[in-house]
Amino acid sequence: MYYKLYIDSVFFIQFVMNLYLLSITGKILKCTATHLRIVLGALLGAVMICLVILIPLLSLRIRLIIGAVAVSMGMLHIVFKIRTPKLLIRSSMVMTFSGFFLGSIVLWLESRLGRSGWLRYGVWTFWMFGLPGYGFLRFLVHKMQKEKSEDIKEVRIQAGGRFVHIKALLDTGNHLSEPISGAPVCIMSESAAKEFQACFVPEKYHAIPYHSVGRKMGIMDAYELPELVIEDTYREICCKRVIVAICNTGISKDSIYQMILHPGLIEN
Repeated sequence: MYYKLYIDSVFFIQFVMNLYLLSITGKILKCTATHLRIVLGALLGAVMICLVILIPLLSLRIRLIIGAVAVSMGMLHIVFKIRTPKLLIRSSMVMTFSGFFLGSIVLWLESRLGRSGWLRYGVWTFWMFGLPGYGFLRFLVHKMQKEKSEDIKEVRIQAGGRFVHIKALLDTGNHLSEPISGAPVCIMSESAAKEFQACFVPEKYHAIPYHSVGRKMGIMDAYELPELVIEDTYREICCKRVIVAICNTGISKDSIYQMILHPGLIEN
């Protein structure tokens, strides 16, 4: 059995799908790029796939599998400037799963609408069939990111006669507690803790044991703050005598939050 393959159709389909996938992947990974760079990356990816098809090495299926991985990594590297192999592999997997999802929507719509009279336009149908899937994917990503952002709380702490505001993540998986009293323990980044040096007095010191991935056991320095106010959506939660552990790893300086709240503070 032989198939007739039109390279111009392949190029157009790949270009359109690359545009969708690069935009979706960037939104999922929270990477930014100009529209021009996305267009150029999509063009480069389409050209590379066409070259993979035209090169007479191995079978076409093997060439496409190997080529798809290399092409996706190449586009991600150029468009979003992702350089480390680990991030490239992870980003490529995100792009691959997005491609499977988007491709499934295109095939489903094509099987039901592709034979309608006004939709008999060959490769142009990919633009119309891909657009609803692209919009649906963007909606899902936006919804998930919005739900996650709702877990970010504004925290107000008094330090040296003034109030300092920092962003804090409400982590339901944080079960860290003071070993003697069982009081809930929040976690603060080392960089953010510099703002509260005046509050960290030796009399309020606590040693908090913890377990983490890659390290069986460790000890974090912690101090008791006299007051911590959580600004929730419709209320303010004033917590007295809150223990805050200082962590020099786990919270990036570039993260949108610099503190991890214990869920017990909200529940109480």
